[in-house]
Amino acid sequence: MVETAGGGPGDGAAEVLDRPLPESVRRRVVQIVSDGFGGLTVAELPAQLRQYARFAPNRRAKFAGNAMAAALESDPLFRQRIGEKLREAEPDIAAALDSGAPPAAADPLDVAAAAYVLRPTGWVKLVTAAGEEAQRADAERADEESRAELERLRAELAAARDHTRAETERLRAELDGARKEAESLHRKLRAALSDVKRGEAALRKVQVEIEAVRAEGHAQLSAADSETRRLKARLGEAEAALEATRKAAREGRSVEDMRVRLLLDTVLDAAQGLRRELALPPVSVRPAETVDAVEPGRMTPKDIAARALSDSDPAVLDQLLALPQAHLVVDGYNVTKTGYPQMPLEKQRLRLLGQLSQLAAQSGAEVTCVFDGAELAAPVLLAPPRGVRVLFSKPGVTADELIRQLVRAEPPGRPVIVVSTDREVADGVARAGARPVASAVLLRRFQRI
Repeated sequence: MVETAGGGPGDGAAEVLDRPLPESVRRRVVQIVSDGFGGLTVAELPAQLRQYARFAPNRRAKFAGNAMAAALESDPLFRQRIGEKLREAEPDIAAALDSGAPPAAADPLDVAAAAYVLRPTGWVKLVTAAGEEAQRADAERADEESRAELERLRAELAAARDHTRAETERLRAELDGARKEAESLHRKLRAALSDVKRGEAALRKVQVEIEAVRAEGHAQLSAADSETRRLKARLGEAEAALEATRKAAREGRSVEDMRVRLLLDTVLDAAQGLRRELALPPVSVRPAETVDAVEPGRMTPKDIAARALSDSDPAVLDQLLALPQAHLVVDGYNVTKTGYPQMPLEKQRLRLLGQLSQLAAQSGAEVTCVFDGAELAAPVLLAPPRGVRVLFSKPGVTADELIRQLVRAEPPGRPVIVVSTDREVADGVARAGARPVASAVLLRRFQRI
């Protein structure tokens, strides 16, 4: 129960509203307070409402509605000021309420809200009557909406029934057509199955006949092969006997001599057939040439290493490459990163291979350039220059290991020169019999190309 305060004796201030303010009336009251709010100064507003003084009326009603309703109920002075603003805005309704006869044409909600603010005598009845009227209006509106919704649903149901009926008739017609088509297809299928069965029977008969003809042909072929082999054997025996008789008569030798000569010819023919079968090449190497020794006028990598030239002199490399069948193995990236490390890897490779191609042309030596495959971001499309073999190490294998494999693959005694500044590579190839040369020596040799 809400008790109201304010007003003098004989007015409606002592009246009590015995039920909550109807929501529709409350919204009108909040709107009245919001409209009158802007006509008051900040000092005239309750403390809890001063923060909303600069709000627009609509925003004020939205965000400060509860606070304005509470202040209107609890602050008689604020209610009186709002009432004065209401009298200025709605003088007709205010005068009618003061006289006790509200206008019949006025909206009951407006009358109830004005009565709640002004508190004339009998205002509780006006608010209660407005709430009941609003409830009746809401009920009637809901009833009208329900009836309209019911009518709409009935219309939709009737339309759905008509549609369902038409769709059912269409589906029945399609079903009848499908049944007739299925029956026709069944008849065609039975006829086709009969044709297939007759065809399968004819095919089986033909297959049996073909197998019989094939068996007879195989038998005849086998008999013919057997007869051919028998005749060939007899022909061979006759030719052998004839040849033996001719030889014996031509040479005038005894039968024993003829048999010895025949055996000798057989052995010679067998030896020639074995030679052709083994494809043995003619002998070009003599046993004396397999003995490891130094011939007069020939030098080895060790002989050149013992000469007075410095290891850093490019002339050492020229003398090594002048050895017979010399093989130059180059650690590619070791040389390029020693001579021109600032260039991209692709240009390093191209520059080194071009220089090696000229060196191979000048010296006539076999040249192999090895690059580390781990340095590659993608497969290399490279046309090796003339006279230079280009190799990249496989994944998981370094260029150093590939160089050692190349050295081990060479036969002992062949001059193999390995160009690398890597001490581990140099020591490893030296133990394998190769001659290590620093990368700087090769770079200085390139300056003379």
